[in-house]
Amino acid sequence: MPVKKLCDLAKTIRSKNAGPDKITFDVIFRERATYEMVKRSRALTRETVCRIFRIPDSRISDFVEFDPGCAIKFTIFRSRTSGSAGDGDIYGAQQYGPLFDVEVPVP
Repeated sequence: MPVKKLCDLAKTIRSKNAGPDKITFDVIFRERATYEMVKRSRALTRETVCRIFRIPDSRISDFVEFDPGCAIKFTIFRSRTSGSAGDGDIYGAQQYGPLFDVEVPVP
């Protein structure tokens, strides 16, 4: 089955602070059909987020397939508090990169 990268299917892929101890991620789609296809493919789930970011499931505080907004949203606990010593991304805005290369099977 052919595949497409998530970055070629989504309108927006982003990350940002969700308080001092969390980073939230949004993958938003223009068309409902594309959103539904990605959702059905199971290319982006709690399990795949753990694998992509190399984190245990306990670091995911929320994972939502938000049908009204054609979006997949999830939030993870930071390994370091925002702005603390050793924090390399105070705003959490540079954490979404690994999502670009997620391969989605397309019918």
